[in-house]
Amino acid sequence: MKLTTRIFGEVEIDDDKILHFSKGIIGFPDMTQFALMHDKEKDSNAIRWLQSLDEPGFAMPVMDPLYVKPDYNPIVDEDSLKDLKPINPEELLVLVTVTVPQDLTKMTVNLKGPIIINASNCQAAQIILDDDEYLVKYPIYEYLQEQKRAAQEA
Repeated sequence: MKLTTRIFGEVEIDDDKILHFSKGIIGFPDMTQFALMHDKEKDSNAIRWLQSLDEPGFAMPVMDPLYVKPDYNPIVDEDSLKDLKPINPEELLVLVTVTVPQDLTKMTVNLKGPIIINASNCQAAQIILDDDEYLVKYPIYEYLQEQKRAAQEA
């Protein structure tokens, strides 16, 4: 599938790389097909993009929550994962959405609404955790700066 996107320009997405969200994503229930992309020029896997195939102008930054919260280990209701079955835990990819406001020091991730992808069958779902431990707006700017400084010193 060829697609002209706002961020990546014209791209080709292999059919076997299309992620299917049966219920869409929070706030966008009609968007059900996405591709996971990253900016090769920046060569950073920290932030990737969930690119909508239904609406090519829409892409959402996402990242591995363990990158900014190493102890992230939410309890997920089994019923929330029914659209992803059959599930092999080693085939699951968990991502969280990133909010990047104009003031970068206010950058956050949504730990309360993770995106779970079953890599073996490309089924995906965004779920809402019933756990007050995880914030919708978890600040990450300082942590990212610390990681950057540590990498430069190494």
